[in-house]
Amino acid sequence: MTRDTAFPDHPGDNSLAAEIAPAFEVLRPAAGQRLPLVFASPHSGSVYPDSLKAASRLTDHALRKSEDCFVDEIVAAAPGLGAPLIRALFPRVYVDPNREPFELDPAMFEGQLPDYANVRSPRVAAGLGTIARIVADGEPIYWEKLPVAEAMRRISTCYRPYHAALAGLIEETRRRFGFAILVDCHSMPSTGLSPIGSGRGSQKNGRIDTVLGDCFGTACSPAVTECCEALLSGLGYSVVRNHPYAGGYTTRHYGRPREGVHAIQIEINRALYMDERTLERKAHLAVLADQMRQLIVGLGDINLNLLAAE
Repeated sequence: MTRDTAFPDHPGDNSLAAEIAPAFEVLRPAAGQRLPLVFASPHSGSVYPDSLKAASRLTDHALRKSEDCFVDEIVAAAPGLGAPLIRALFPRVYVDPNREPFELDPAMFEGQLPDYANVRSPRVAAGLGTIARIVADGEPIYWEKLPVAEAMRRISTCYRPYHAALAGLIEETRRRFGFAILVDCHSMPSTGLSPIGSGRGSQKNGRIDTVLGDCFGTACSPAVTECCEALLSGLGYSVVRNHPYAGGYTTRHYGRPREGVHAIQIEINRALYMDERTLERKAHLAVLADQMRQLIVGLGDINLNLLAAE
């Protein structure tokens, strides 16, 4: 496995580089890419800048409530199996790479947002825009308003480099194999998950273990979703499609099946592998990570056969 790192690049501002260095990592197969897959973990970053802690009214533990803890560990086998993995090191509450680049709440900032900012999206209204106003359980993050320049700085130093690297991995993969499959990996809280009587996917004892988001069939070939569902079900996990998570910005933005780029979002129930109160690993995390090896191999093999002929 080889490791590429990206450092914040913001002329005249060395303080941010000192706080988050690097901003993300790309873990590449040491022997070269062998599978047409790209794995991404955008929300498992756990490097919390001192400036964020100083501006926040919350404890470090409370800030981590929005984090997809350990998801990068769950899919860590990808590079060894022949697929690159990109993982953000900056935390989601600092800047969220699974949003449009400028989904910003004007009430959060001192100064005028640029005209191109999306200030009316449902994510902004919920307090979970590109720069979040609240953590996952609804607690406000900041003591006071942030300067608009701070939002622009976070986007330019973390968000944009992350997406430039992700887009590069996808294009490299598409050129090498004729198509690419992006697997955007997330975790979801166990609370608030109720059985969905949609007839799409399987549930066991009313428990939802995983949710596959393909933007209701628009972000990838049906073969990708069907393969993921069959593999996860075969491993003993219940699977639901698109409810309550149909896929975020990354899935919508990169999923272009007609152009040979397929994107799917996988959400994993946190209660399976961690204590949601203490944020500590459970023993099943190691089991789940080993099982994900089977999903990676199976997804690569099956879609090599199915998608190449489409």
